[in-house]
Amino acid sequence: MTNPVITSLLPVVLLIAMGYISGRAGWIRSEASKDLSNLVFMVLTPALLFRTMSTVHVEQLNFKPVAMYFVAAALLFAAMLLWQGATRRAAVLALAATFSNTVMIGVPLVSLAYGEAGLVMLFTLISVHALVLLTLATVVLELAVAREQAASDTGAPRHMALTVLAAMRNGIVHPVPLPIMVGLAFAQTGLVIPALLDKPLLLLSNAFGPIALVLVGVTLTQVRVGEHLLAALRLALIKNLAFPALVALLSWSFGLSGLALSVMIVAASMPIGANVFLFSQRYEVAQELVTASVAVSTVLALLTVSLVMAWLGAS
Repeated sequence: MTNPVITSLLPVVLLIAMGYISGRAGWIRSEASKDLSNLVFMVLTPALLFRTMSTVHVEQLNFKPVAMYFVAAALLFAAMLLWQGATRRAAVLALAATFSNTVMIGVPLVSLAYGEAGLVMLFTLISVHALVLLTLATVVLELAVAREQAASDTGAPRHMALTVLAAMRNGIVHPVPLPIMVGLAFAQTGLVIPALLDKPLLLLSNAFGPIALVLVGVTLTQVRVGEHLLAALRLALIKNLAFPALVALLSWSFGLSGLALSVMIVAASMPIGANVFLFSQRYEVAQELVTASVAVSTVLALLTVSLVMAWLGAS
């Protein structure tokens, strides 16, 4: 009998490898990869998320495992700040340790491993994932910037309330949370998507997984790990293994089990999300380390996600 972990991960590995080969051969240039990224996030992702959530009713959603996920994320985030110090660099690295690539890698993998029911659970997490973690990181980063400005007595003070509100707005008006919320709202009306519209949405949804995974492979060819390898490996191990272990420990201590818990643990084991790099750019800190960590975490995930899924299957 075929191992379900191998069955779920092999297509992911092959598609990422195809993207990597295409990037190395110059078949997909860096300029084109930016356009592909826009296609995935602005067209394919909303189609998939809206169509999936358009038949889900609120009473079917289980937020308890999601709450455990964020409790674990908050604890690990705080631990990273205590370890590294409450600085901009520490905040970005703490975000890297807790922010998963739940869309590009998480969605196709969970779909293959757990089907529609698993996707609904994952989308419940995704609907608030960026909003919660990116808002938390923004607040901590802005506090660090304010402290630095106070210490140097230069620069205009930043208004924390406006910063937090802007982060919350950007976390909602976004091609990931917004279609989930709109799809969920549509489902509560009891209406059904007309076949004329559902067919193109289905085609776009089916295109998401392959294109997203090929794009991950292409992106890996544009990253130089270099002298940051050891630090990147450390951070990747925290993200890929320590974080899912913490989610599992907290969830089991509160008596959670079943498919919902498995999806949360697998989501926590996903590699570092690209949004972390955007934060490192915006706040001009640890950019090379974060880039290297995203690459190492993604490659390492081929092994670590296999271990996590095998462990879940055996438990």
